[in-house]
Amino acid sequence: MSFSLKVKNEVCRYSNIDEEEAIAELSAIMKVSGTLMLGGKRQFSFKIITENAAIARFIFKILKDIFHIHTRILVKKSNSLKKNNVYVIMITEDADVRSILKKVGLLKEEEDVFSLDYSITEDIKENEKLKKAYIRGAFLGGGSISNPEKTYHLEFVTHDSDYALDLSKLINGYGLNSKVIQRKSSFIVYIKEGEQIVDLLNIIGAHSSLLELENIRIMKEMRNNVNRLVNCETANLSKTVNAAVRQMESIKLIQKEIGLNRLPENLRDIAELRLNYPDESLKELGEMLNPKVGKSGVNHRLRRIEKIADELRKER
Repeated sequence: MSFSLKVKNEVCRYSNIDEEEAIAELSAIMKVSGTLMLGGKRQFSFKIITENAAIARFIFKILKDIFHIHTRILVKKSNSLKKNNVYVIMITEDADVRSILKKVGLLKEEEDVFSLDYSITEDIKENEKLKKAYIRGAFLGGGSISNPEKTYHLEFVTHDSDYALDLSKLINGYGLNSKVIQRKSSFIVYIKEGEQIVDLLNIIGAHSSLLELENIRIMKEMRNNVNRLVNCETANLSKTVNAAVRQMESIKLIQKEIGLNRLPENLRDIAELRLNYPDESLKELGEMLNPKVGKSGVNHRLRRIEKIADELRKER
């Protein structure tokens, strides 16, 4: 089961809602994933399509409990490669589809002229619990979330640019930073930051999924920190080894060309120590000297030795 499906199934189990919340949630689902159909004699019908059985049951329950109608649910195979079931919830004239569409704020009637309204009503925008219910519905209707083990990405797919901007503004009212892009004929409201996705899961009531995502985020952060430390240690070790090899080559060149006895005493002492202890750090070499010398002092002497070796190479 995908993480997105887990979240939706959990949201569908969020049953502690009143009639106003249920209508707000249904309004979002219908605006995001519904289709209005016009038949003969100006007969309306409305269908909602979903591949999630839990969402289909949830919509059926709202229509039954709030609007007291028993809708038809058609089940068919998807045309996609996965061949999943597709659930089609049909609301017809017999079920008084017009009054339902008006109640959820999707249909406007003025002087016997009908028009679709994709705006989010003011009563939802001004009510905290209705805003959360609406965002829940929008996620059930057109939302998805990627596997957090791979990447952080949550999105809502809509088919109207103004509606997408309206939904983004509603989400951003909680201090989030959702953005809108166009993908072919759809308009996508998306969030890409892990912490903000956690906040949105809290808004829609998916608390178990939220905890799972937080655990994944902690593990990923720990792995990243360990990788950074290992990379840093590896880089430092490589740098130290390369420096030691370079110093050994310079000392051996001086020893061959002019002899270490030609070096000043302080340089000769550190050169002999480096030859005898090729794997020791600068700090450890400094502690072997008498008197002891700090790391920077040892590094300075070895640099002088390398400079002498460079001059000998040029002469050769």
